[in-house]
Amino acid sequence: MVSLLFVIFGAGRSLFRTTSGLAVENLALRHQIGVLRRALGDRPVRFGNWDRALWMVLARYWAGWRYALAIVRPATVVGWHREGFGRFWNRKSRAGQRRGRPTLDRQLVELIRKMSRSNVTWGAPRIRNELAKLGIKVGLSSVAKYMVRKRKPPSATWRAFLDNHVKDLVAIDFFAVPTATFGVLFGFLVLAHDRRRVLHFNVTANPTAEWTARQLVQAFPEETAPRFLVRDRDRIYGERVRHVLEVFGVEEVVTAARSPWQNSHAERLIGSLRRECLDHIVILGELHLLRILAGYFGYYNRSRCHLSLAGDAPVPRIVQGAELGRVVELPEVGGLHHRYERAAA
Repeated sequence: MVSLLFVIFGAGRSLFRTTSGLAVENLALRHQIGVLRRALGDRPVRFGNWDRALWMVLARYWAGWRYALAIVRPATVVGWHREGFGRFWNRKSRAGQRRGRPTLDRQLVELIRKMSRSNVTWGAPRIRNELAKLGIKVGLSSVAKYMVRKRKPPSATWRAFLDNHVKDLVAIDFFAVPTATFGVLFGFLVLAHDRRRVLHFNVTANPTAEWTARQLVQAFPEETAPRFLVRDRDRIYGERVRHVLEVFGVEEVVTAARSPWQNSHAERLIGSLRRECLDHIVILGELHLLRILAGYFGYYNRSRCHLSLAGDAPVPRIVQGAELGRVVELPEVGGLHHRYERAAA
């Protein structure tokens, strides 16, 4: 009964419509009949994308579309329109845009891999700082992504005393180096804390207090002695060494027993020396070790980038922009490490 009344009401309304309105209504009704024919049998009534598009257009430009709709509810057509609206603007907003993180230039990727292969002990921060000296800004995660292998993060440093006296503080320490003939040589170094710069070093097979005192005299010529000197409790720092320091006006800061972390800067340098140099070389003798240490400490002072120095070297390096030319690789420490600079073609 309700359906019959709906048909009679629709027919009555058609008497007062224009020819164009009747044509649109006829199109809408014929379209619904076509959808029902496709659903004959056990198949459900389904609207395809083009069917939905037709009703979205009718709903947009024909005011009486609700009265001609018989097989779905008007809310369904409104939902189709909202879904199409969202898809349209999503596609338009993504047009011409690349999703995800932008990729690095192929030449830069090859340079990162070359640095990683040529310097087996370097981590991502070291490579990032070296690239910054070449005027290339790249994120730490991007460097780590394109490295040949992953590195372990650097260990923490001791800062308690350094924060207050960094410019007037140096550290001294000995380290042992085995030789090819199963002997042992002893290296001695003096390290300035403010810029991590190696002030003096030497090698001996028989370290004594007198020899150590002479090294301190050579390390601090012409009233360049610091105010404080950090050392451990080794017995080699005997009366002769203490007398030289007293003449220089240097105050000794003696670490606690079995506490190498209290002289962390010198220990850190010795660890870097072993990992980056001595572990890859067989020492033949005293002169050979002295020559190797001269090469490494020269590289350490002039070229090696440090995290504690904001990516700079103990002897500051200038940043070289791309306008200075292409990147060239300069081997140091016999090829164990390299320095990267720009040179005009």
